[in-house]
Amino acid sequence: MAHARAQAHNQPVTGAERGRALGRRFARFSGAAVAALAATEVALTIGNGVFHLTATPAALLSWFAGAVVSYALSRWAWNRTGRPDVLRETIPFWVISVAVIAVLTLANKFGYRSAAWLHLTGAGHVLWVDLVWLVANFGTFLLRFAIFHRVLFADRTAAHRPPADAPGTPPQGTHHAPRHAAGPGARAA
Repeated sequence: MAHARAQAHNQPVTGAERGRALGRRFARFSGAAVAALAATEVALTIGNGVFHLTATPAALLSWFAGAVVSYALSRWAWNRTGRPDVLRETIPFWVISVAVIAVLTLANKFGYRSAAWLHLTGAGHVLWVDLVWLVANFGTFLLRFAIFHRVLFADRTAAHRPPADAPGTPPQGTHHAPRHAAGPGARAA
């Protein structure tokens, strides 16, 4: 948002403004991630504790519940409105989500097996598996934020613009005529 304001006024964006914008984006994505995590934890607890699903079906059910919430709220976190760009947002999001489910399924299998090794049953088993799932989700959260911020929802217009202080970039508000190479017989200005 600060970046857009600075662009609108033809002013360079400072590092502090970028930092504040990144902080706001991280806070919004954190809120989206907490909502998605709540959906996955509820689905995992029900799948494991109520329906007694095995590790993989419980992980898939939990992942899907969280991915749907995450997709909707991630677009909100990066101020995306309107119809999503299928090639630049939707497909890459679901590709990343498939990678996340691979990690979470392995973590869930580890949770189930380690609960058995620890001789946990009933609520102890369910809570242990939920804890392992939570830790794995935290790791994937940090990775997803980095990918979403730098790649998936990156400001594409800013990525193609040279920095204001780049060599050869005229200062804001000035316009220079194109320079031509001085050849033999060229007049000195």
